[in-house]
Amino acid sequence: MADTGTFDRLNRIVETAQARFGRPVNKVTAPGGEGRSSFRLHFDDMTVIATLRPDARRTHLEAFVLERLHGQCDDLPECLGVVGEVMFQSDVGRRRLNQEIVRHEGKDRLDLAAEAVAAIFRIQCAARRTDLHETLPHLGAHDGWATSLVTAVDALQPYSMGIDARFDRGGAAGRLACPGRQFVKWDCRAGNAALNGVGQLRWFDFEYCGLRHGAEDFAWLIGDEAWPVAPDQMVDVMIDAFDPGCGHRIDTYLDYLSVYLTFHCAQRFKLIVKEARKRGWLSKERVRRYDDAGVHPEFAMQICRVGAYFAAQSPVTAPLARNFDAAVDSFRAILREGRSLKSA
Repeated sequence: MADTGTFDRLNRIVETAQARFGRPVNKVTAPGGEGRSSFRLHFDDMTVIATLRPDARRTHLEAFVLERLHGQCDDLPECLGVVGEVMFQSDVGRRRLNQEIVRHEGKDRLDLAAEAVAAIFRIQCAARRTDLHETLPHLGAHDGWATSLVTAVDALQPYSMGIDARFDRGGAAGRLACPGRQFVKWDCRAGNAALNGVGQLRWFDFEYCGLRHGAEDFAWLIGDEAWPVAPDQMVDVMIDAFDPGCGHRIDTYLDYLSVYLTFHCAQRFKLIVKEARKRGWLSKERVRRYDDAGVHPEFAMQICRVGAYFAAQSPVTAPLARNFDAAVDSFRAILREGRSLKSA
């Protein structure tokens, strides 16, 4: 049952929407659960997504970006206006990619993965035709950001042997340092894309967007622990969809992607372990339905498989591959024995 704070938020959103669109809201649903910031408003003849975030600056940033990209590409929602702290945007569909992808197999699954990747490249290309590079924040630019990202690998140690002495943490942090030239949506997990009634895929939720290398968006997708496509297949998808207009050669681009993805996977693994200790394991169905952290042993194993694969692709991260592999074995045992991490 929704708490008083949620009711107050909903009432504020509904009143604002009815004033903005001049018609009554018939029903409100919560695609990501009542605790999230966005709701689907049902009118007689349409549905609209309304967003009221705790940080109004992020809402206004998202609206600004959607307005700049509108007309440049059709792979994201249309901003329908901001009233106070409430943003309205077009409804891009109810078939979320994280749920839709598991309903497909074989070539159909790869085709859907390819469309998700191509849409990200199109959004980034569209951003290069705007002035967003002059106004958006540079992500991960402050001192210590890359170092902090690298230290996430320590979360693997309790489930594997110690970190190999050959692993150069400073060198890895240096490889992750890059100027912010390319627009990135950020948080390109599969739960942040959806298909409409005719099967068109669009990405949404741009509140954390900014400027960086560009490959980070694909790392969020490939490094989504609930993403069911094998990492080597995703590399083939990336090669096929690669946009040379991004400003990088494909070999150096894929090398950076591999290094960044290694530490992204370590971060996701760290989050899974933390949440499992706090809440216990969740069902895979719940994770996908609410776009939650992948707090399930099989998802922990999946993120470690992805981490092991990409770690092995670059000399910078190769010493870490064995840690990911060993963590897979550890969580296989946890799954087999039905153990919880809450008491660990």
